[in-house]
Amino acid sequence: MPQPKAGSLKDPDIAGLFFFNDDPEKIFVDLREIGHGSFGAVYFARNIVNKEIVAIKKMSYNGKQANEKWQDIIKEVKFLRQLKHRHVIDYKGCYLREHTAWLVMEYCLGSASDIVEVHKKPLKEIEIAAICHDALEGLAYLHTQGKIHRDIKAGNILLTENGTVKLADFGSASLISPANSFVGTPYWMAPEVILAMDEGQYDGKSDVWSMGITCIELAERKPPLFNMNAMSALYHIAQNDPPTLAGGEWSDSFRHFVDSCLAKLPCDRPSSSDILKHHFLEGTGPSSVIIDLIQRTKDAVRELDNLQYRRMKKILMVDVIEGENSSNGPTSDDFTTDDSSQDDDNIDSSTSKSSSMTSQHSMPSSNLSSKSSSQSSLQGISTDDSASTFHREHSDWSLPQRSSYYSNVHPNKMFQSPLLFLNLPSNSSINRMEAGANNFATIRTTHLVTKQMKDHEHANDMKEQFTGYKRMRKTHQKQLQQNETKFQTEMEEHKQRLDKEYDNLRQKFLVEMEKIRKMQSSDQEKMTRNNLGLEKKLIKQISTSHDTEKKTFSTMQKKEYKVNKEQMKKEIDGSTPKKERDDMVRTHKDRLLQRQKEAEGGLEKRHKDSMEFEIRKFRRRKLVQYHQKEEEHLAEELSKRQAQLEMEHAMLLRHHSGTQDLEYRQLQTLQKLRDDHLKKQHLTEHDNQREYNALEEQNLRKKHLLEHKQQPRSLKQKEVLIRKQFHEAVQTQRRQYKALKEHILQNTPKNEQKAVVKKLKEEQVRKLNILGEQYEASIAEMLQQQNMRLDDSQEMEAQQLKQRLQQELELLMAYQSKIKMQTEAQHQRERRQLEERVSLRRALLEQKMDDERSKLIAERKDKIHSSKTRQERDLEDFDHETSDMGMSPVEVAQASLDATYNDDVSSLRGSMISLTASSSSFSFSSQT
Repeated sequence: MPQPKAGSLKDPDIAGLFFFNDDPEKIFVDLREIGHGSFGAVYFARNIVNKEIVAIKKMSYNGKQANEKWQDIIKEVKFLRQLKHRHVIDYKGCYLREHTAWLVMEYCLGSASDIVEVHKKPLKEIEIAAICHDALEGLAYLHTQGKIHRDIKAGNILLTENGTVKLADFGSASLISPANSFVGTPYWMAPEVILAMDEGQYDGKSDVWSMGITCIELAERKPPLFNMNAMSALYHIAQNDPPTLAGGEWSDSFRHFVDSCLAKLPCDRPSSSDILKHHFLEGTGPSSVIIDLIQRTKDAVRELDNLQYRRMKKILMVDVIEGENSSNGPTSDDFTTDDSSQDDDNIDSSTSKSSSMTSQHSMPSSNLSSKSSSQSSLQGISTDDSASTFHREHSDWSLPQRSSYYSNVHPNKMFQSPLLFLNLPSNSSINRMEAGANNFATIRTTHLVTKQMKDHEHANDMKEQFTGYKRMRKTHQKQLQQNETKFQTEMEEHKQRLDKEYDNLRQKFLVEMEKIRKMQSSDQEKMTRNNLGLEKKLIKQISTSHDTEKKTFSTMQKKEYKVNKEQMKKEIDGSTPKKERDDMVRTHKDRLLQRQKEAEGGLEKRHKDSMEFEIRKFRRRKLVQYHQKEEEHLAEELSKRQAQLEMEHAMLLRHHSGTQDLEYRQLQTLQKLRDDHLKKQHLTEHDNQREYNALEEQNLRKKHLLEHKQQPRSLKQKEVLIRKQFHEAVQTQRRQYKALKEHILQNTPKNEQKAVVKKLKEEQVRKLNILGEQYEASIAEMLQQQNMRLDDSQEMEAQQLKQRLQQELELLMAYQSKIKMQTEAQHQRERRQLEERVSLRRALLEQKMDDERSKLIAERKDKIHSSKTRQERDLEDFDHETSDMGMSPVEVAQASLDATYNDDVSSLRGSMISLTASSSSFSFSSQT
């Protein structure tokens, strides 16, 4: 999804931040610049609607990286809207005008860093404890909200008129915790923040580290490694042991507090809530400690501004006096003027040191913002024409008030006449100045603000360099994250594709097995139907054969009856009475019928037994055939399952090889990308270090040239001193010559006086010439010594700079070498871990395959055993049933084995032949 255009409020998430559409220039007046940074400028302003004093941070989102700047503004506004705490800066609103965001916040007098720079000495331990306690309370609040400040330093800890400590500058803050972005000011960064992009994440404990560095800053006026290049400082922080408090009469409690904050490992470092319980902070005094500190600082700022004012007035007065006395040549007054200039230089030097020592590579520094009720009232002014009255009546003016008044005087006119400068303003003009300036109060000198602006202009290149480096690191991190996400998606798609292929194969196997089972079931049903048909056919054939046999047997019985009847009649004697003969015939007839009936019953019984025997024999044979068919089906199913399992295993091995190749390819791509990023990062670091070295050498050369330019001024002062001594020596010699001349003339005749005077004159000229030569020699010796001292000091300074830059370069190379070794070790560790994962996955796969094979073998054995057991049970049940029917199971089994399985018709014919033979034998026996 594309990002919205910079300044667009169409995005609902952005519109919900409530940007004001009013024109801020019509709401805020009396804007005065009080701070400057890479983000823009910070202004003192007065809200004409509610008469509130505010600070306005102007941030442009136009030009290069407009969208990035706009996103930073949105993030800071979101962050500020979510905060509400006594020790966090209050957010008033945000206005948009001409591609510039006006971020309105409460006004503060200045920062803890400003106090240190104004006094030019460290803070007291009780003052550091009071500031740190309140700042840590603000940090604890942020951390409980799941946020990280990421830019804690003295410049971002602000103070209000009533002594309240406020955390400010949330442009680098993180809305989530933990985070892994490379953000912050180098000298205050925690080691885990520097290494976060390469080794992991960090949380709110990184702010505790920055607080420990801030304590050292307040105690020693500068953070550790401040004289080092920012890049070199980063390497030093990440590679070496944490810093400690240097010398000084600091308590053991303070030292232990700093050491606790600066524990190298985050797990050993206390959280912001825990460190608040440290005994160093338990004894923090009341807020009057900070109020007294602010008051002393305001007094010092007022004094420095007054010194600047007096210096300006003195320069104007001296220029006028020199202009008036230029026609009279050098006099003794010149020496006084030069001494005064020297004093002014000292004042200027003292004032210039009041500027804040800010990092050239600092992230956007804190804006001075907060509401203040401070009043800088003006005393009543009378229309006195004297300069002393003007100075007395205006000595309490702050420098911005004086600048406002001086700006009303044309610069050319100001330096044309000192009288114009000494004219007093009218009461009405003073009242107008009071209306706009009576609410302005600060603990920052004007020189400090001006120097900060100049330093920012001169340091833009280095800031851009460091910003570009951070942007490069962020780009590298983003590329790595994108590649990791891409590879993860690719791996997921690869796994889904393999799973789908495997599932399709298994589904195909299931369909094939179901098809085989259906075919087997169909075969079994068909076989059962065929067996029933054959059994019916067998029964029919046997019944037909029995019926035929019955008919034949009945015919034979009739014939046999006739024959027996005729034979009986022949055997009866004719002499036998008829009645007796009829009784004998009837008895014989009944006996024959009875025998025939018994023979028929025996035949039916044999037919029935034969039928049952044949059916049992047939059924047993078909049962055995059915069992054989079941065994064939089971063998086919198990063979198919074995083939499918082998195909599944082959596919799994192929999938494993494909996944392994993909993992190795992705890891190789990631490691190559890391190597390319590291190479580019190291090359950029080398280029940045070379640029920094060149800039430092250039600044040193400029400083040396400035010293050479300023040398004539100091030499002039010393030359004036020597000239003064020469004039005094000449006057002394003249007085001595005059006294000697008077003495000699008193004791010398008049005719010799002329020659003596001439001789004395020559002697005086000779001594004056000697004195002049001594004067010239003194001047030359002074110049030579001064040049030698200057050259020696400059050479030593250049040598020290060269040595320091070489040490920083060596430190950079050592750190890069260490990072390269760590990266290579990480790559080897990743490859080893991948090999272990692949080996473990292959072992698990092989174990799974072995388990499946074992399971299939066990399943085969179980099925075969179950099938045999069931078949044996079926045969036993069948034999029991046969035995219950009165037949011999052995004879039936033997007969079923001897029968021909392939030709049912032949078996039936064989049965009929045996049945006919048995019937004939039965007939013969019955006849007998």
